Amino acid sequence: MDFDQPPVVRVEAGPERERLVPGEWPMTIPAVAQVVEKGLDLADGVTFLVGENGSGKSTIVEAVAMAYGLNPEGGSRNTRHSTRASESPLGSALRLQRGLGAGRWGFFLRAETMHGWYTYMEDLGGPPAGEPAFHEMSHGESFLAVLRQRFDSPGFYCLDEPEAALSFMSTMGLISTLDGVVRDGGQVLCATHSPVLAAMPGATIIEVGDWGLRETTWEDLELVRHWRSYLDDPRRYLRHILD
Repeated sequence: MDFDQPPVVRVEAGPERERLVPGEWPMTIPAVAQVVEKGLDLADGVTFLVGENGSGKSTIVEAVAMAYGLNPEGGSRNTRHSTRASESPLGSALRLQRGLGAGRWGFFLRAETMHGWYTYMEDLGGPPAGEPAFHEMSHGESFLAVLRQRFDSPGFYCLDEPEAALSFMSTMGLISTLDGVVRDGGQVLCATHSPVLAAMPGATIIEVGDWGLRETTWEDLELVRHWRSYLDDPRRYLRHILD
């Protein structure tokens, strides 16, 4: 029996599947419907979900985080804060096949709600000695501080568009952090728009769109093709928009 498995081996519909109504959101999203109907196997290491706005990648990451026991607005399994409940019913409808021998630690970094988590942490007693408060840092600096402080143990890490606050070089720093997580035996599920982040060596890439979910390579991502074309001749793109 293999006891050296990642924290999450498979995502599939559970007993609460009846809470999801066919023809109603989020089941109208092809990628969500595919996860519910066929399940999703998660590889070791890092898995990137890459797709356009509205494709369902963030909905899936949020739901998997909730099914793992993480707070839907970000944080660890012990975090309990909420500003405005907006999560879909998908999280309660999924169940996870846990890896044998894997630890239970996890963290959900959700770009759009991190300021609420910063306030929650300050209310609990503030930052560690010698560290500035998250709210006293720039947006990008606070993200990097979270990565440094919370992504330091084997476990399951969910990230929703972490590049939103990061510069090019800071995104490189994130890749280094994720590599360290993997080397320590951790597992990552990340929704992203960043071709820089998605280029991380050894990562599994799943493209999300009208077709549902499909595993692909960095070179074949529609995102990468668009960025290459744009950087080759920005005026060709902008001419259509500005005209």
